[in-house]
Amino acid sequence: MDVTLRLAQDPPADALLGRSPLAALVGMLLDQQVPMEWAFKGPRTIADRMGAEDLDAHDIAAYDPEAFAALLSEKPAVHRYPGSMAGRIQQLCQYLVEHYDGDAEAVWRDVADGRELLKRLKDLPGFGAQKAQIFLALLGKQLGVAPQGWREAAGSYGEEGSFRSVADITGPESLVKVRAHKQEMKAAAKAAKAAKTAQ
Repeated sequence: MDVTLRLAQDPPADALLGRSPLAALVGMLLDQQVPMEWAFKGPRTIADRMGAEDLDAHDIAAYDPEAFAALLSEKPAVHRYPGSMAGRIQQLCQYLVEHYDGDAEAVWRDVADGRELLKRLKDLPGFGAQKAQIFLALLGKQLGVAPQGWREAAGSYGEEGSFRSVADITGPESLVKVRAHKQEMKAAAKAAKAAKTAQ
């Protein structure tokens, strides 16, 4: 895996995401309740603070939990909730060590089809249905992992020409479009909630 991603909008961080399957998974895990760029810059920051070129699932899984939480909490913090996200990253890495010998790419390397890949992603700690579909779309659209039926398995995130998620971000222009789509979805959800309350 060695592609050019532009999710963090930061060349060193994006370079790591493009060559490291584990960094891409960790970035996706961090992508909640913080701006996308902040989330996807996280793996590079963690690697730097561990004094490494890349993330290693075995190293992170075995890291002292308090020390790892402290590593993520250093200013600037890796996430708005560095302590709880440190625990989630360690759970993810422990799962990868247990099920895939620490090889993140093995999650998608030999899958038969999109449905199997979606199931494997949903089995990862911290990956709910939506996060799994978004990551599946990212794999298919930008990382060259396109098993049969991947678009269907990714749902609306797999649609060609859409601007729904990080899977569709290829630069500043598409980032603006994805952000606008997210704002529209939030506004629609808020309006629906208000209408329900008014009934």
